[in-house]
Amino acid sequence: MRQLALGLLLTFFGTGIAQAADKILIVVSSEGRDQGKTRPGYEMDEFAQAYLIFRDNGLAVDVASPRGGAAEADKYDPKLAFNARLLEERHGLNQLNTTLATSAARAEDYAAVYVVGGKGAMFDLPDDPALKKLLAEVYERGGVVAAVCHGPAALVDVRLDDGSYLVAGRALTGFSNEEEAIFGKRWAKEFRFRLEDALRKRGARWREAPLMMPGLAVDGRLITGQNPYSTPAVAEALVAALGRTPVARAPWRDERSLALVERLLAGEREAAHKALADAPDAYHVQLIGLIGYYQLQAHPEPARTRAALKIMQLAAPYMPEPQLRLGIAEAHWRLGDEAQARAMIGEVLVSHPDMADAKRLLERIDG
Repeated sequence: MRQLALGLLLTFFGTGIAQAADKILIVVSSEGRDQGKTRPGYEMDEFAQAYLIFRDNGLAVDVASPRGGAAEADKYDPKLAFNARLLEERHGLNQLNTTLATSAARAEDYAAVYVVGGKGAMFDLPDDPALKKLLAEVYERGGVVAAVCHGPAALVDVRLDDGSYLVAGRALTGFSNEEEAIFGKRWAKEFRFRLEDALRKRGARWREAPLMMPGLAVDGRLITGQNPYSTPAVAEALVAALGRTPVARAPWRDERSLALVERLLAGEREAAHKALADAPDAYHVQLIGLIGYYQLQAHPEPARTRAALKIMQLAAPYMPEPQLRLGIAEAHWRLGDEAQARAMIGEVLVSHPDMADAKRLLERIDG
């Protein structure tokens, strides 16, 4: 009888360990309302990509939020491949509609926690005592803690058993001040803190990729990503941290596009231009052009201007928007090629004679 009881106990605890080793908790904000119009929520792209990577690698997933119940995402494109698959399979969507309250989640049930970003994460996740406790316990038990974009806001006030901050002395990234200044104008004034500033204050060793390019920081069992385009890298790094080799998959279109930009900036100009010319529909050309344009606005120094110019020129043959051509003109002007800048502005004014931005740029060049 004693041996039977011992066997049952071993079976029970052994099963629990196996379940924990195979299960991830995804945390999303409860803040969202009206698809982000009246209150920001979480980013569906950041949820869907990671969710699919976890499931495709044989990991079970639970979904939690501070309040539990239905959690609302900001507006997203349901036609993107990962979102379309999530909607078609329904299971992940059902979990988002019936999230577990963070206060009901048990650290021993999970090998890892992945925190989704979105501006809603800046409002409710840092102030959720249950989530802070859960993150600390998962980490102290040897689990993995990961977050992307604004998701690292949940880590700012997490303390370990010895009283130290989880992020202190650790390599970390998240939505940068630079990115917030350009893309966060509506809600940032209501944030309790700027994410980059708060993490630096807690002693994090901040890591940052160029504006809206994928950025990944892995410091042992702490994994963070800079922005939405960092999501696949974060998810696969989490899978690897659990001792698994991520299964091979075809990169999504935005991934391919940013990888192409990285090749371009690494010196493979001809190869990048040829790849885009051979299969323009395989890439998100508008995303490429916008990244170049916004990088130009963020950085006046020559080296960053040259990089932004290369990116915009890559997209330009497939993106006829006059604003992009003005960006290219401004880059030429900053780099000392006033004649080329004037010529391009002149072309824009021929097709758009009343374009105020073109006239203002010309006035800046005229001094």
